[in-house]
Amino acid sequence: MFGKKSTEVAPEPVTTAPPTDPARPGGKGRPTPRRRDAEAANRRPLVVDRKAQTAEQKAKVRAERARVREAMLDGEEKYLPARDKGPERRYLRDAVDTRWNVGEILLPAMILVLAISLLPFDWARGGTFLVAYALMLGGIVDCWLLWRRTRTRFTATFGHAPGRGSAWYVVLRAFQMRRSRIPRPAVDRGSELRRR
Repeated sequence: MFGKKSTEVAPEPVTTAPPTDPARPGGKGRPTPRRRDAEAANRRPLVVDRKAQTAEQKAKVRAERARVREAMLDGEEKYLPARDKGPERRYLRDAVDTRWNVGEILLPAMILVLAISLLPFDWARGGTFLVAYALMLGGIVDCWLLWRRTRTRFTATFGHAPGRGSAWYVVLRAFQMRRSRIPRPAVDRGSELRRR
């Protein structure tokens, strides 16, 4: 322990490093950037221009929202709200979109009725209100028939009855104008209704 120390140092074996293959798997495939190039790429001003930063951030958020909205309108499952997700809801949407619905023309007809009711003629007011009530009654009957037919086809296709809230889902979609439906109709009018 307190004895004489030896002055001999054991020689370390010399090992040669294997040559590195630039095309080896797992490599990054490009040379490491020089320090000054990396620092120049990461250089930011010390005092940040808040207006430019805010404008850039708003532009990014706006672009992302537009992309998500477009995906939702196209019916991409990932971006749909919970009430529209799933193959069953898609089938119900397609059942409405493959046919003409009386409810679609109800809003434009009501605007026309409102414009005609402003005329000073009693016959025009009475006639337009009669037409408006007839259209509303026709829309209700049309939706009832649509739901009965859709429910039967749905049960035959999926093997069980539609879930709770499906009737209102079909009715509300039938009363919307085709161009304003979200998600957009994915099938043409008159096309065959089938599971997608």
